[in-house]
Amino acid sequence: MTTSTNTADMRLPRLSPTTLADRAATVLRDNDTGALVTASPKLYPHMWSWDAAFIAIGLAYLDVRRAVTELDTLLSAQWSDGMIPHIVFTEATGYFPGPDRWGTDAVPQCPPHVRTSGICQPPVHAIALRRIVDTARRASQADVELAETFATRAWRPLYRWHRWLARHRMSESCGLITIVHGWESGMDNSPRWDSPYAHVRPGPDLPPYVRLDTLGVEDPDERPSDDEYDRYLWIIEQLRRADYAPEAVVTNSDFRVGDVFTTALFAMACDDLADLAHESSLEVPGKVADLRAWAARAREAVAHNTDPDTGFAYDRDLRNGDTSKTTTIAAFSPLLCSALPDRLERRLLEELTGPGWAGHPELHAAVVPSVSPNDPGFDARRYWRGPQWPVMAWLFSFAFHRRGWAELARQWRDQGLRLVSDGSFGEYYEPFTGEPLGSTQQSWTAAVTLDWLHSW
Repeated sequence: MTTSTNTADMRLPRLSPTTLADRAATVLRDNDTGALVTASPKLYPHMWSWDAAFIAIGLAYLDVRRAVTELDTLLSAQWSDGMIPHIVFTEATGYFPGPDRWGTDAVPQCPPHVRTSGICQPPVHAIALRRIVDTARRASQADVELAETFATRAWRPLYRWHRWLARHRMSESCGLITIVHGWESGMDNSPRWDSPYAHVRPGPDLPPYVRLDTLGVEDPDERPSDDEYDRYLWIIEQLRRADYAPEAVVTNSDFRVGDVFTTALFAMACDDLADLAHESSLEVPGKVADLRAWAARAREAVAHNTDPDTGFAYDRDLRNGDTSKTTTIAAFSPLLCSALPDRLERRLLEELTGPGWAGHPELHAAVVPSVSPNDPGFDARRYWRGPQWPVMAWLFSFAFHRRGWAELARQWRDQGLRLVSDGSFGEYYEPFTGEPLGSTQQSWTAAVTLDWLHSW
């Protein structure tokens, strides 16, 4: 905390909204391969599941048809059992672990025409589809017809995806969505996973590997450590040896955690998918009832795993039943999905916007960091252990807007735009200086910037 906000302001340019929008559009176009927009041009040259959802939201402001294509490409890689894999690989070779390390080519549920990873990511796709339809309705009649036709076509694959999560990943013991790798959360090296990863002890037969992610950033210390990567890859070995069978995976993986953040997003997405069915007049009453029931169960699980005094939500280590008391950005998950009674919700919202989090006086932009600056383990530069992520700021601002908290949503939109206003579209940012970290020209950062600039 050595650099003040005023110092940061003098060092960082702030682009006009028009220039920022133009640059964001350029990022999406430059990263477009035709069928998909890569997550970033160098560090992430493939399609990531939840990145694609946010990218499609931004694309809708440029070309609704192109936004539809993005989700279509992702859905074409859906496994036969319903899972949407977390990576759809392109022909690019500059990323590890690549498709050969995942070894899904021989897995019967993996489609034969694409190469994918063997795990999933948070289910934000119905949220994105809902947003695309709403954006199209503010455009032309042709865009409305295109988006609504696609929504009707995509509805059943998305229902199958939600059904897969409900059948195979909703924990019977706590109701939370189970993740079997920290990568499934999207928050790869968050302190949330320190204790669960401590149970993961790589075997002597872990195949050798060479990391490529540290070559794509100026400071390798911004990335997870080598010890962390050993654990990441050992879990992949376990999943691969189980042939990625859903029942075997949740039984045998050394990493099994009930994830409150993913569960909150699942509740939101189930409701959005159910609403889209009503709007499209789809004749799927039983399936809509399923979605409403899964949403209710997910909200109940989030509420059940919150501290009754603070409202903080905590993950559950399913190997031993322990509740994690690590407080990160995920602790505010109940605010995303309306999981708490009013009194506790107000308490949690005060904490989020207070000096320990988004209201910390030395932040460059007043949006939530991934870990509180007051936490002893806070690291301002290390991935999910302190930096601010524009996509997380968007998620909370979007949830606030949807819940009718218009002024708070506007404030977070404005502060989110402040964070990205240098036009580098960083993957994440140093909270006190506003320095972009990780990969720049990150597609989902550009995408949420476009949504902030064009809405509300």
